[in-house]
Amino acid sequence: MRGARSVHDLAYGDSVIRRLREEPDLSELIGDRLIDYPTVTREPFVHQGRITLLIENGKLFADLGMPPLDPATDRVMVCGGMGMLKDLRSLLDRLGFHVSPGVGEPGDYVIERAFVDT
Repeated sequence: MRGARSVHDLAYGDSVIRRLREEPDLSELIGDRLIDYPTVTREPFVHQGRITLLIENGKLFADLGMPPLDPATDRVMVCGGMGMLKDLRSLLDRLGFHVSPGVGEPGDYVIERAFVDT
């Protein structure tokens, strides 16, 4: 899942997903395991709302026909703005997920720290 304020802000991610699916070796490896769920918060779009809200209210999982997140079977990588990182980390902690304490150390989720301080 990936979120943005406007549809225009999804363009880069759209191009990355398209290239992954068009690259012969990667598309064979990825198959149907790459599920793209773009959502926006500030204009009409097929999926609307903050990622945290879509997880909490179950709409994300209903739309995808999948069960809710489960720390016994799911792993999450989080990347984004500071507010979203804080909110998503809080949500994942409430759901019983545990953050990876550092590089190479296992956890249920990891926060991409390349562009922000957390």
